[in-house]
Amino acid sequence: MRYLILVSHGTFAPGLHNAVGMMAGADRTDIRSTSLLDGMDVDTFRKNFADLVADLTQEDEILLFADIIGGSPLTTALEVLTEKGMLEHTVAIGGMNLPLILTAAFADAEAPLAQVADEVIEEGCGQLKKFDLGSSDEDDI
Repeated sequence: MRYLILVSHGTFAPGLHNAVGMMAGADRTDIRSTSLLDGMDVDTFRKNFADLVADLTQEDEILLFADIIGGSPLTTALEVLTEKGMLEHTVAIGGMNLPLILTAAFADAEAPLAQVADEVIEEGCGQLKKFDLGSSDEDDI
């Protein structure tokens, strides 16, 4: 099975998980999240993440999304997945956003993991656009 796992600093990952649930289904057991909260030590986060992935096996695939590359949530999550022998079927992506996660949530479950990762990155980047607010001329009001 393929899992989407979101990790972040603060409440970003659980908040994004909630928003995805509104559009992709709140009952999806293949989408999970946890976060490193303000004041939480890394050991507590490590335990929370280990509990989150305790039922996953080496045959499962993981798209691991994080708020930033190199941050403690991502590096700690990767350490736990390494200990479980799960890196071979894991792709880690930093800089998550809602379009990126939604693309992953609706991806073809039969598509290769690397292909899905490329698709979600392309969609996530493609959704970064300047919103045209129109003219600020008073004549246009």
